[in-house]
Amino acid sequence: MIRSELLQALQDDHPDLRPEEIEQVVDIFFDEIAARLAEGGRVELRGFGTFSTREREARTGRNPRTGDAVEVPAKRVPYFKPGKEMRERLNSQ
Repeated sequence: MIRSELLQALQDDHPDLRPEEIEQVVDIFFDEIAARLAEGGRVELRGFGTFSTREREARTGRNPRTGDAVEVPAKRVPYFKPGKEMRERLNSQ
């Protein structure tokens, strides 16, 4: 699902809301998750899962085009751990 499909699904479920209002709610939702992760925090959505960040150490990588060694700096990356209900729903097929 892409963002426009999400907006359309919300519009279909809530025809009383204007498209601008739905887009604003979605923007706020994702902005708040991103802001919390940028602060080093985590976001837990019961029944869905938990968003957090993980540290990656610096390493030596390879340029796929030339094969040359490239230093990759340490960084934080987003991580998602699905909740119990989500895992059960995915595996109940």
